[in-house]
Amino acid sequence: MTPAHIAAVALMCAVAAWLALALLLRSGLAQRIALDRANARSLHQGAVPRAGGLVVISIAVIVGLLASTGLTVVAGMAGALMLLGWADDRYGLPVSLRLAAHLISASAILMLLLPAAPAWAWLLLALALTWAMNLYNFMDGADGLAGGMAVFGFGAYAIAGISGDALGLAMLSASVAGAAAGFLPHNLPPARVFMGDAGSVPLGFLAGVLGVIGWTAGAWPGWFPLLVFSPFVVDASVTLLRRALRGERVWHAHRDHLYQRMVRSGLGHGRTAVLWYGAMVASATSGLAALSWPKGAQFGLLLAWFALYATVIVLTWRLGPRLET
Repeated sequence: MTPAHIAAVALMCAVAAWLALALLLRSGLAQRIALDRANARSLHQGAVPRAGGLVVISIAVIVGLLASTGLTVVAGMAGALMLLGWADDRYGLPVSLRLAAHLISASAILMLLLPAAPAWAWLLLALALTWAMNLYNFMDGADGLAGGMAVFGFGAYAIAGISGDALGLAMLSASVAGAAAGFLPHNLPPARVFMGDAGSVPLGFLAGVLGVIGWTAGAWPGWFPLLVFSPFVVDASVTLLRRALRGERVWHAHRDHLYQRMVRSGLGHGRTAVLWYGAMVASATSGLAALSWPKGAQFGLLLAWFALYATVIVLTWRLGPRLET
């Protein structure tokens, strides 16, 4: 397995995802898989198929199972979460059932990956992985957003994996990024297909699990996954905290995320996506560049990002009413 092979697989995944979704949409089969019908909390109108996640994750799972990446269990669990997400997309499942399944999945994979970890570390990581699955789901609410984060985030994983000689990790990451790139043209504003829970939850799982694997394998330091996916991590975490402080039911559907407020403020889906892509590119490229820096410089970069996010949070809190319609 070489970097050229990994790049070729990513390209094939992109083409396969684009073609599969084009066929599903043209034939009408996408509408039969699951539909997202607009309601009072939606940012779209009408009914949009939720078929993108099934295609993206299926392609990544096939690569993970067949390409001898050494991550077959991870790929298989992502596939199981995809099926659970599809059931929720189509029929609607209780929040308690979904959370229990997420926590069990996180616990099971950590038992395999880190059997000798202290109990406190294992518990924190299990909660973090469960949060990763849900935060990615929370951030999948605007055209092009979740697909773009998958392209940039897992693309950064693939590049770092190649640099760190973790080629199996790079292969699986590249397949996710490639499949998401094939999905994205169908999801750009105005979206003709959505990711759905079948895609967003497994993507959050993979972002967290592959981040842990890369860290324990020495492909990157522990801060790298958090920085790469920080646009999603910060928005989802701050929004949850704000809602909890206001005494709201944090797991209920809402439109309080920064990206949702940006769309409703008049920016629309297109300009909101462009601004978020800028943040995604900046976090991913700065993280990749810092992998070769001294630890002091890495710490300085993290402080700079912390200061930037803190400034954005304070400004959005103060300007909150202006971002509402």
